[in-house]
Amino acid sequence: ALLLATTATLAGCASLDTAKAVLLNQVSFTPAQLQAHLDKHYPRQYEQLGGLVTLSVMSPKVAIPPDSTRLHLDFDIGIEGLGMRSDRPAGHIALTSGLRYDPRSNALYMEEPTLESAELPLLGGRMNATGRDLINGWLRDYARAEPVYRLDPDTQKTLGERRIAGTLIRNERVVIELDR
Repeated sequence: ALLLATTATLAGCASLDTAKAVLLNQVSFTPAQLQAHLDKHYPRQYEQLGGLVTLSVMSPKVAIPPDSTRLHLDFDIGIEGLGMRSDRPAGHIALTSGLRYDPRSNALYMEEPTLESAELPLLGGRMNATGRDLINGWLRDYARAEPVYRLDPDTQKTLGERRIAGTLIRNERVVIELDR
C-alpha cells in the first residue's frame, strides 16, 4: 500500500524536484541556479553616502564550498564620484551570508552578511573609512531589499500554502525545509 501511494504521488508530480519536495519536505537549489538568477540582474548601481557616490556592483560569482553553511558571493565594484568612473571595476569584494526565505516575495535574501574581504586598488589598496561605509551601506540595503534568488512559478506552486520550517545551506545546496 505504501509503495502504491508513493508511486501515485510520484506519477502526479511534474518533476523530480516536485516529488522530492513532497516526499522529503524540502526544496533545494544549486549555486548554478543562484548564479543564473544573479547574472540576469547585474550590473547594478546603488547611490551611497547621500548620493555623493554611486557604487556599481558587477560580475557576481556564487559559491557554496564543501562543508560550508554560508553562501559565498564575490563582486567586482566600480565607484562613480570622488574623481572615479563606475564603468570599470575599481576593486573586488567577497562576502559570506546565511539565507532567509521571504514568503511574501517568494525569494531568498541574505541574512547576517559578513564582508570577508575588500580590495580597492584605486583607494590605495586598503579599505579606508569611506570605502568601508560605502560597502557596508550597500550590503545592508542589499540584504534587506535585493533577493539572491526568486523562486520560479513551478517551485512556488510546489510550496503552495505549506509553512516554511527554515532555510539552510548544506551539502553545497540551499535548502528550504517545509513543515510536515
